[in-house]
Amino acid sequence: MTTLNPLTSSPILPTILRLSLPNMLAMLATTLVSIAETTYVGQLGTPALAGIALVFPMIMLMQMLSAGSMGGGISAAISRAIGAADEAKANSLALHAFVISACLGLLFTLLFLALGSQIYTMVGGTGESLSAALAYSNVAFAGILGIWLMNAFSSIIRASGNMKTPSVTLLLVAVGQVLLGGALGLGIGPFPRLGMSGVALGLAVSYGAGTVFLFWYLWTAQGRLQLRFNQKLQSQHFSDILKVGAIASISSVQSVLTILILTRIVSGFGTEALAGYGIGARLEFLLVPITFAIGVACIPLVGMALGAGLIARARQVAWTGAALASAILGCVGLLVAFFPHIWTSLFTNNPAILAIAAEYFLWVGPCYCLFGLGLCLYFSSQAAGKLIAPVMAGTARLVIVAVGGWFLLRESAPVGSLFALIGAAMIVYGVGTGLAVYRTHWDRR
Repeated sequence: MTTLNPLTSSPILPTILRLSLPNMLAMLATTLVSIAETTYVGQLGTPALAGIALVFPMIMLMQMLSAGSMGGGISAAISRAIGAADEAKANSLALHAFVISACLGLLFTLLFLALGSQIYTMVGGTGESLSAALAYSNVAFAGILGIWLMNAFSSIIRASGNMKTPSVTLLLVAVGQVLLGGALGLGIGPFPRLGMSGVALGLAVSYGAGTVFLFWYLWTAQGRLQLRFNQKLQSQHFSDILKVGAIASISSVQSVLTILILTRIVSGFGTEALAGYGIGARLEFLLVPITFAIGVACIPLVGMALGAGLIARARQVAWTGAALASAILGCVGLLVAFFPHIWTSLFTNNPAILAIAAEYFLWVGPCYCLFGLGLCLYFSSQAAGKLIAPVMAGTARLVIVAVGGWFLLRESAPVGSLFALIGAAMIVYGVGTGLAVYRTHWDRR
């Protein structure tokens, strides 16, 4: 009977494409929000730009933890229950997902409101930049519960194979954040000029509105699942989510650490090297959401197949999604490796910076395919509950970048050698994750 579910019987590649497209549009909108936000924060002055640079990695970490790590654990557990035709367990897991995300959201609110000054000072904030960072952070983290709950509700809905509702909601939230944040930050029209606090308020209000809508959607059972509070909490259901989400959180922290460490190391090669690297990394910020969209689409397909005992289909979904992500990122990587000006000329005319950015793409661009492969397989591993080996591959990437980069900087090596190291680390991550998935046995549990 479970094979009657279209997500466990329909053709794999067309289904992945159908589920991925709404996610891609939503992820692209979220990425464009950061660009728009940087634009109008720039009008508030240099200290504001420096302040947002301090806070951005922390907000990005919240998104990665709530949507990718814990969100993946939520979707994986619920989709396996749906695949096993256990609707009661799926609805119970939805309640447990709400409790986990609410507790974590409140925890981070208390953490950053109490220790925000020390945290941003530790990462380099001083004077006016620190004040600007706190003005944004205090408002944003006062409302960070909205991000955690909206991503939790989105993950619950995606677990049933419904990608449209959370994607449209996220798209509208992104539009609202740009309009409201800009209006409140800059004082446009009838709105007061609240500066950095106003920009952050746009984020908090928009995600809060999205959370309310998705809560209503689940509460009124508009889709397959329903959120009800009259159920008994069970330790096993918490475990089903946390045993994946907690391990996946390590990967999110690794990703942020890799970005911070690379930025610090590249800055040691000079301002032009940092600018060239920044142009290259900006393209990756647009490519990662594509892989994220495909990976998130694979989670319910893999989870339901495993829940239904269709292990061969689950693995076929994982490799099909990974091949799709690898092909898309690989084509883009080769394009910028041979024709870097297509991207780099959008940001600068400085010949030295253009040359460094071109060298970055020459070394790193051809490795994008394996990076996309590994990242997409990581999401499928979440659905299978087999994350240790993929996380270890991420650890290897972090160690290679940190230790190798420090050595190259100490030896005054040319910046091209650092870019080659970044590419090599991507290869290790992709190959390591691929081997891990190939050699790991999956089962329906």
